[in-house]
Amino acid sequence: MITTDICIIGAGPVGLFAVFEAGLLKMRCHLIDYLPQVGGQLSEIYPQKPIYDIPGYPEVKAQELVDNLMDQIKPFKPTFTLGERVDHLAKQEDGSFIITTNDKTQVHAQVIVIAGGLGVFEPRKPALENLEAFEGKGVTYMVKNPETFRDKNVVLAGGGDSALDWTIYLAKIAKRVTLVHRNETFRGAPDSAAKVFDLASNGKIDLILSANLKEISGNGKLETVTLETKNKEELNLEADYLIPLFGLSPKLGPIADWGLNIDKSAIEVDTRDYSTGVDRIYAIGDINTYPGKLKLILCGFHEAAIMMHSAFKYVYPDQKLSFKYTTVNGVNAF
Repeated sequence: MITTDICIIGAGPVGLFAVFEAGLLKMRCHLIDYLPQVGGQLSEIYPQKPIYDIPGYPEVKAQELVDNLMDQIKPFKPTFTLGERVDHLAKQEDGSFIITTNDKTQVHAQVIVIAGGLGVFEPRKPALENLEAFEGKGVTYMVKNPETFRDKNVVLAGGGDSALDWTIYLAKIAKRVTLVHRNETFRGAPDSAAKVFDLASNGKIDLILSANLKEISGNGKLETVTLETKNKEELNLEADYLIPLFGLSPKLGPIADWGLNIDKSAIEVDTRDYSTGVDRIYAIGDINTYPGKLKLILCGFHEAAIMMHSAFKYVYPDQKLSFKYTTVNGVNAF
């Protein structure tokens, strides 16, 4: 079991900055995110998008901001559980919590901070009759460890950047890669699309356009992926893995069952400290709501600073908090 002072659910920019504010107060953080990398929407959806409203940066690309935040919190040695979703929360007799993920990772923390942006980004799944029976048995919606696919037959489905990028990458290590897309053209970066077409023309991958996933089958694990072409013909592909990459949709997830006050998929908070009404649980960033709320990264940073000063009393109940400016004290790690 992982033991920490504060468990932050969500490793987007606001969750990452919360680590910095906690570190200034000598509080350790562990972050959990369902995405396989830190950065939240910034890294997953628009890493190259310019952002203009971060103080001190006339313009900064989304991924550059994430990278800078990671550098900023490095002295405080945060730990991470990525590619897993928080499924269960159990309050302990002393008021602390044990958090359990869908992969049965457990984290013991004094304070919970929900910084999940728009919620858990869950994969958009194809409409296949027996899909769930093969989840974890050949069907996966993200690439957590590319080595899993070494020397395997891999079928990817999708037409965005993730589908293109993983096709290019896995072509180097998989036994055979097949990319299936329902259209003739891709939504992803033109350069990546050109690389995929080159791989196909050189026989390095199989590229099947204007086709849809029809069914999957196997004996206890995935063995065959069946496609339907625009001419209603069926193609059977030998497959060890199917990776549908149809994008992500935000959902509040199991957090909705924690007894919090929810308003239109957002968590109501007290603006004095961004507490949720449940002791030791706070919500910051786009996932919270209050009168006058602005869904800006900048506002999430402000909320993180305020709430960490409130959380201090749970981590150090016998100590009095003394606020000191970083311009005077600098940044002192543990």
